[in-house]
Amino acid sequence: MKKYFTSESVANGHPDKVADQIADAILDAVLRQDPKARAAIEVTTSTGDVSVFGELSTSAYVNIRQIVMDTVREIGYDRPELGFSADSINVSNRIVEQSPDIAQAVDEAEDDPDQLGAGDQGMVFGYATNETPNMIPLALDLSHQLMRRIRDVRQAGEIDYLRPDAKGEVTVELNEKNQPVRIASVVLSTQHNPEVTLEQLRMDIRHSVIDPVLPADLVDEETVYYINPSGRFVLGGPQADSGLTGRKIIVDTYGGAAHHGGGAFSGKDATKVDRSAAYYARYAAKNIVSAGLADRLELQVAYAIGVAKPVSLNFETFGTEKVELDLIQQVLEDYFDFRPLSIIHELKLQRPIYQQTAAYGHFGRTDIDLPWEKLNKMEMIQKGLS
Repeated sequence: MKKYFTSESVANGHPDKVADQIADAILDAVLRQDPKARAAIEVTTSTGDVSVFGELSTSAYVNIRQIVMDTVREIGYDRPELGFSADSINVSNRIVEQSPDIAQAVDEAEDDPDQLGAGDQGMVFGYATNETPNMIPLALDLSHQLMRRIRDVRQAGEIDYLRPDAKGEVTVELNEKNQPVRIASVVLSTQHNPEVTLEQLRMDIRHSVIDPVLPADLVDEETVYYINPSGRFVLGGPQADSGLTGRKIIVDTYGGAAHHGGGAFSGKDATKVDRSAAYYARYAAKNIVSAGLADRLELQVAYAIGVAKPVSLNFETFGTEKVELDLIQQVLEDYFDFRPLSIIHELKLQRPIYQQTAAYGHFGRTDIDLPWEKLNKMEMIQKGLS
């Protein structure tokens, strides 16, 4: 029986991603003035409207309306005919201050007064696989590449009838070792101006977006292409569908190849382990796989609110380990500190680096410099085991 795996990505103009980018743009603006700010910002988008709410404790002052307008314009919603335009949207700001009970629990960990306590209970997952150079699943990597490529050709005017909303999906066929051997199908749906014909759009997208992205050695005569399979896609973005922060968590992480914890990322400061510990778990998994200890590795880390040390740390290698599992456990204990304040300091997370992560995935990025993607512990791990 043939085996397949599919992952999807969405463009920066997708309504949920518009919400994520606004939330992280606000967070970045706050962190530029107040690195120790606490934030849990949520955003909804709909036709002509952006609502910002959630919690924020900071000494900074930022112009929420201006940040929203600038972000929407940067994405590409800059004309009235798109039904959602930076210059005409209504912005509602309902941000409130963080609960003092939460702040007290975070400021001084119950188990370690020199540490921050976790900002909430919950579990996070980190994952890495050596099936691609950037150590994310191939189907997800290609889906992200398609979405970045369609953004680039739209912004460059190479295909001048494109609009900001789009989705992509790649299915790969796997061998008996769960390694990709060919691309079975590609789905790409993109918003467009009403004047273009479907025939022209399909030809242009295949030539200018899909073909430059797909590895030629993984494509064959049986690869199937679905380009705007529903036909016209003129109405898109928040005009056609409401958007909400945190609704694309599988796009943000590992495309369904690994588990996901209980929380989303965008709009949250680094005391929220939903975000910071998920980044650190990815950092640990990537360095361990890069060091050659396993071909695939998934970590689960769980926390209690107000407590610094994780309540559990588990890992799964899916039978791909190259050393004894006890050695991998020892590496995790010796080289990685999963307490929130240690994570924040090691990865330097109190900086305005988050808006750039809010579209095209938080992991496996080669187009931007992210601290949790660095391999600066790989050689130390290898030397420690030699």
